[in-house]
Formats: sequence, C-alpha cells, structure tokens
Amino acid sequence: MKPIYPLLCLLALTACSRKDTLPVVNASNPDTIIPKSAINDFIEQRLAAEDHFDWAMANDSMLWSALIQSDSVLSIGYTTGDKEKVLQVVQQHEGALIYPFKEGKLPFLNLKVGNYATIKALRSAVFVRYADPIGYGAYSQNNARPTSSLLNFGCGSNTANTDLVAGTDYTTIVPAAKQSWNYTYHHIPEAWAQSTGANIKVMIIDTGISDGQENLGTAFNQGYSSGRTITRAVTYSGGTTNDDCGHGTSMAGALAGPRGIDGNTAGIAYNCNLLMVHAAENVVILSSKSVNGVTDAYVMGGDDPDVKIISMSLGTIFSYGQIKDAIAYADSKQKLMFCAAGTSFSFFAGFVGVIFPANQPQVHAVTGVKDNLTTRCDDCHVGSKVDFTIVMEKSGTGRHPLSVAMSGDAPSTVGGSSVATASCAGIAALIWSKNPAYPRDSIISKMRRAASYPVTRNSSFGWGIVNAATALSL
Repeated sequence: MKPIYPLLCLLALTACSRKDTLPVVNASNPDTIIPKSAINDFIEQRLAAEDHFDWAMANDSMLWSALIQSDSVLSIGYTTGDKEKVLQVVQQHEGALIYPFKEGKLPFLNLKVGNYATIKALRSAVFVRYADPIGYGAYSQNNARPTSSLLNFGCGSNTANTDLVAGTDYTTIVPAAKQSWNYTYHHIPEAWAQSTGANIKVMIIDTGISDGQENLGTAFNQGYSSGRTITRAVTYSGGTTNDDCGHGTSMAGALAGPRGIDGNTAGIAYNCNLLMVHAAENVVILSSKSVNGVTDAYVMGGDDPDVKIISMSLGTIFSYGQIKDAIAYADSKQKLMFCAAGTSFSFFAGFVGVIFPANQPQVHAVTGVKDNLTTRCDDCHVGSKVDFTIVMEKSGTGRHPLSVAMSGDAPSTVGGSSVATASCAGIAALIWSKNPAYPRDSIISKMRRAASYPVTRNSSFGWGIVNAATALSL
C-alpha cells in the first residue's frame, strides 16, 4: 500500500437505543452540520486511542454530517431476512419509494440517504447491524468534490527502473530472467527446487493489469513458466480489466511474473495460476465504488472453488461493515487471505497501526522490514496484528524489490507493505503447491514454524520473516 492520509473531534459517542418494532422517528435535520475538519479530528482521535475507526463510534449527528457532505451513499447491513424492513424505514423517512442500487448475496444494501431521521431510525433498529457512509473518505478534505490526489495514491510509479545493478539489485537466473535481491532473505532459490507454485490459483484484488504488459498476458507462459492460466476480471464500477494506476501490475509481477526468456523479473510463485481483479481506483479504499468493488471481489474469490489464496495490498483507515461481511464470506469458503498492514509517510507509519482490513481476524496482515532484519521499512505500518514480515528495503540505498513494469522487459521496483503482501502470498502458494491436500491452517502453520519468531509473536512483526525453503521441508 501507498500513503494513507491523516484524519479525525472532541465529540462524545452516543449509544443507540434498540427496538423490536420498526422505529418511528420524527426528527428534523440539525441546524448545524459538523464540518469535515471536526469529523476528521474525531476519526484521528479514535485511531490514536483504539488503533482503528468504525462509524459506530460516531454519534447520529456526525454520521449524518459525514453522509451529506459526501455522495450520500449509506451502506446498511441488516440481519438475514430483514431487507424489506430496512426499505420500509428508509422509505418512511426519506419520503419517496427507495430502490436499492447495490445489493447482492450478502445481507446489506447501498441506498442514497439524506435525512437525519432516517439515520436515527436505522441506527436504533434491532435488525440493522451497521450504517456506514462509505463514500466519505473520497470527500473528506475541505472541498465539495472527491479529492483527486487521494484517489490517485500509489499510482503512476510502475515504470522501468534504469539504474538496477547486476549482482547487487538482482541476479540473472536461467533461462534468462532476473531474481530480485531480497529473495535470498527468504531462501526463495532453495524453495524453487521443491516448488514453483504450480496448480495453485491465487487471486489478487487490486487495480488490474496493464494491457501493455505481455508478461502478464500473452507471454505469461514462457521459459520455466508453463501450463498455467491468467484470468482478468473487474468489479470496479465503470472500470475495465486494464490497470490505469500501475499498482496492480506491480503486485502481479512480484507474485506471479514468469521465469522467462526476456530478461524480466521472476515472481516468487512463477508457475501459479492467477486471477487478477480490478476492484479499486487506487491503493486506498476511499470511494463508494472502491468499497463495492472490493466487496464484490472477495465474494467472487469465495465463489471460485479453484481460488486458494487471496492477496490484497489495498487498505484504509475506515472500517466498512460490508467488506467485513465479504471477508467473512470468503473465510467461510476456506480461502487463505493476506492483506497489507499499511504504508504511509514515515511519521504516520509510526503513529497508525495495522489498517483495515488487515486488522480483521480472518486475514493475515503482512508488513515489510529492511535488510538489517530488525527495522520496519520507512513507510510500513507495524503492530500487534501483524502476522508475517517480508524483507523489502535496503538500509543503505532504499532499494525495493523488483517487479514487472507497465510495459516492456525492463523490471520496475516496488515497495511498502504492498510488495510484502504479494510476496508473502507467493510463498504461501509455493507451500500449498507442494502440499495440495493440506487445509489452509496447515499452510499457515508451516509458515509460522519456519519464521523468525515461531514460538512467541513479536509485538511489531508477528511471526516474523518466513524461510520458504524451511517451510517446504516441514
């Protein structure tokens, strides 16, 4: 992940009363709208105090203020079978017939909501599990429209790196590929003697794959990479499978780039099958479209019986109920999930802990460390919810691991907890490929036992740095 931004007011939380019947609320809109600056201060305070932010922490007035100062999209999670009750409440207080513009197999709806009475009624209803203004992040700065800089975080940097040094930044390996400098720290070359990820399907939830990169297209099978498949999908509304950002292409290259004959970098699991989903506009989940895209991607992964591993190097400081629902759904389908612990400017990386959804119990949070093996990368988040750590930054030069650029055969480089997550998922694919009959918990057990803190978790780095070759031998 690339930078997240600082947010968050000295407002008290208001507990919601619960009723068994449909709530009837006669409440006019407040005379004063809580400004975005105060909402952002409140969010920041909750992050500092509790290491996460959920809209349930805000009172009715603040949630309404956030909603009407964004795109007015409210994500409403309901108890199973109670969708019609939600629609009745919203119709009653909005004064019009309400049609859901977003629904699926999970028990939530996205509706346009504008009245304070609707918020109060929904939050007091026993059948409503959450009510989240899912578009606020994109509008959270002091302007009326989505902030373009926020909606482009992490994009545009996946270009070929022209100053890579042979023997220092990479090693040339047969047939004619490049091995990233950091692979030796995880004993990837020795692991390749036992497994290359064959017959394991990995899903990456990100920004898509560049149409101009043949190594992740027509040349996905070349050299030592053969007999595998790559599939591209899109869940981001209005998007295509093409990567306009660059982040998704770099994640796919680090995890599954072919060990080929054209001089490009070899991914860790260079023989795995890949499903690449364009689910968001960038690496920070801020807009309603991205929240829905990520939600649908996890459901897609859950429904694909061939997907074993889901890797997502996207995240946000906001917790979203519908993404939690989707992750729980994928978890119920026995998917092994990895998420980025977070990447931001150095100060905030030390201030904000593991972000959403990496902080969820069903996923494994991954962060990055420098090649001294003890210091987090300059921009990486750490904390008690980290599970695994990947070496991905040189202390002296700041060099990051190699990946596949938007086009051509010259590698790019990519950093942060993003590449750490894709790399960790690649290691899991190597292990599962050798042990195809094993359940996911056994794969994690092998990774944990082969990591640098196998008995007692480190408070910042979890089980630590995984030795892939040792994990494959267990």
